[in-house]
Amino acid sequence: MINKYFKDEKIQQNDLFFMCSMIERVARKIYQRNKYVVNVLGYENLYHLISLANVLHCENPDKVVDDWINEYHLKKGTFNIKDVDKELCTIIPTPLDMGKVYMRLIVDTALANEDYVLGIIRVYNDDICKILDNYTNGAFYEPSYVIARAYKEGEF
Repeated sequence: MINKYFKDEKIQQNDLFFMCSMIERVARKIYQRNKYVVNVLGYENLYHLISLANVLHCENPDKVVDDWINEYHLKKGTFNIKDVDKELCTIIPTPLDMGKVYMRLIVDTALANEDYVLGIIRVYNDDICKILDNYTNGAFYEPSYVIARAYKEGEF
C-alpha cells in the first residue's frame, strides 16, 4: 500500500499495528466496540490516518485519541470491554496487546489485492471480534495461526 501523501513511501506493517492499537484505545475511551470506530472513520479517513502513522506514533497517544474523538465526532457508548468476570479473567490485555492481535489477523487473512485499510474494515466488521474482545474466553491468547484459522472457518 502506498502512502497517500508521499507516493514514494509504502505503508508498513508497523503502521498497521499503530492503527489497530489506536482503534483499540479510542474504542475503550468512548465505551464503543472497535467496529464502531472503524465504520465511523471510513476508508478515506483510515487511509489518511495510516498514511500519517509514522508521524503520529511519535505523539502522545492520549492526545491522538482525543484528536480522533473530536475530529471525527465519535460518540460515547455503553460497551465497557473491561467489564469482565474477575474469576474467569485475571488479566485485561492492553491496547498494544490487542493491536498486535488484530494486526496479525489482518495480515494473516489478507485477500488478494487488499490494502491494509480494506483489511481493517473487513476484520473489524467480522463476528470474530466479539469472541476476541470477550476476555473471559481467552481467545485473544491463542497463537495467530489459530485465530486466523478460526476467522476463516467462522468459529473457534
